[in-house]
Amino acid sequence: MSRSSATEPASSRQTGRRRSGRPGHDADSVLRVAARVFNERGYDGTSMEDLARALGVTKSAIYHHVTGKTELLRQSLDLAMDALFEVTREEGAVTGPAIARLEHVMRGSVRVLVEELPHVTLLLRVRGNTEVEKHALERRRQFDHLIADLVRAGVVDGDIRSDVDPAVASRLLFGMVNSIVEWYKPDRGMAAEELADSLCRIAFEGLRSHRD
Repeated sequence: MSRSSATEPASSRQTGRRRSGRPGHDADSVLRVAARVFNERGYDGTSMEDLARALGVTKSAIYHHVTGKTELLRQSLDLAMDALFEVTREEGAVTGPAIARLEHVMRGSVRVLVEELPHVTLLLRVRGNTEVEKHALERRRQFDHLIADLVRAGVVDGDIRSDVDPAVASRLLFGMVNSIVEWYKPDRGMAAEELADSLCRIAFEGLRSHRD
């Protein structure tokens, strides 16, 4: 999708001026609104008319930049997965003990979830009903395998208990992360760093207090 306004004529884009009247949308805001509407109505239950109404533009203004709602779905899911995989390539995720790398990825995943909440929420709700969704689910499985590998490496290092199946452990850990989409409210919730601190403290230290 073009980064230019969804409602600006070419002459306004070239001069940097925005047409008076109805506000325009850049590519990010169009995609974010589309993800929100998909989450509210369900992808199958959302029409291009619904998206145009939510954006306050005509359908033709959307079609000027995307081929339809399938492309918006693909862009939203790719945005979420690209951000999560980017975390796995950060220095903290590729250097140091496995358990430290695992914690880094968990913290980074919380950050991505908070920053890209509509897109991650949509990602977690897809069921593989379309080719776009199947591709996203395959990428999620690849991400899950990376996490399970970190857990296995932590077991080998002796930092993670060996009596828990790594695949189960990774699913439980990221089940905690993923559950955030169901209750987190950006306008009145914790900051991403505070949220990651609480989650990692519970995941790696447990709930039981350590008394002398």
